[in-house]
Amino acid sequence: MSLKAGIVGLPNVGKSTLFNAITNSHVEAANYPFATISPNTGVVNVPDERLDFLTDLFKPRKRVPATFEFYDIAGLVRGASKGEGLGNQFLGHIRECDAIVEVVRCFDSNEIIHVEESVDPKRDIETINLELAMADLATVEKRIASIGNKARVQKDKDSIYEMSILTPLQEMLAQGEPARKVSLKPEDYEFAFKQYHLLTLKPIIYVANVSDADYSDLENCKYLKVVEEIAKSEKAQVIPISCEIEYELSSLPREERMEFLATLGATESGLDKVIKSVYKLLNLSTFFTCGEDECRAWTFTNGMLAPQCAGIIHSDFERGFIKAEIYSFKDIFEYKSELALKEAGKLRIEGKNYVMQDGDCVFFKFNV
Repeated sequence: MSLKAGIVGLPNVGKSTLFNAITNSHVEAANYPFATISPNTGVVNVPDERLDFLTDLFKPRKRVPATFEFYDIAGLVRGASKGEGLGNQFLGHIRECDAIVEVVRCFDSNEIIHVEESVDPKRDIETINLELAMADLATVEKRIASIGNKARVQKDKDSIYEMSILTPLQEMLAQGEPARKVSLKPEDYEFAFKQYHLLTLKPIIYVANVSDADYSDLENCKYLKVVEEIAKSEKAQVIPISCEIEYELSSLPREERMEFLATLGATESGLDKVIKSVYKLLNLSTFFTCGEDECRAWTFTNGMLAPQCAGIIHSDFERGFIKAEIYSFKDIFEYKSELALKEAGKLRIEGKNYVMQDGDCVFFKFNV
């Protein structure tokens, strides 16, 4: 299951530094706009303590975590929706992503220039929202021009339905506000998401890039409070991190990293929070396959049935699905062995209509 999250923001807000830390790679993080012109991509492991436990228990030859891709997308500027600053390319890269991680600068610095020459998180978020909204508005108005007459004159049922969705979207986007602020029924939202591929309907997480000093005193970070208020109005999540600290942490061995976090009063890095949050944002969960050969975490979308999850491993598994032998991670954690699980009656046989659950450990049986 190929999944992508795009890191966006204005130039010089910390996007490339965050990407470097997430992927532990070293893309250019220059102190001028458009240092990143084409998107850098990196595959990220999803932190999961359950996989660590299963690996210690089964001692397999191979350990394979769940993964997804992060895109480091070049900075957007005013007029991007009209092609300013290579805007069309950047917007196209965002369109390919499943979710958006918007980095917002929440620190003052005389050394790092700001494209707007001052630090103002509200203005920066509004700039990004406006450019994405204008790009979406063009998409919506093009569709309205295509079906408007069919709905109004011909009374075409499908066109009338679409117009009932497009009209409120158009009104919201024309105000420079994201489409996700429109109140739609779940089924209408899903239709719009699949049909129109709107940038501002993509799920979003705000990353507030704070200074090292503010990271230890978030309660008094005035810029963070601004971002939190905006995110609250959009029902979005905010994760405050110091991209510089995270980059330093990413180069340390695990033990030293945990010691460093302890000095900050944290049990996990901000990056781990970002990765886990994007995973949840995309409505994803994990099932495991365990054995002597390998312990592997597999990503699936919540609500998928057992045969569909078998198909994630191999299409033949779904086509010839017979049944699934399943036990929960919670039970293997308690009983410590598959034999003890069987004796306790915790091993289940599930069929084609079983809805997979997060933390299921499974062995699929199939015949092709």
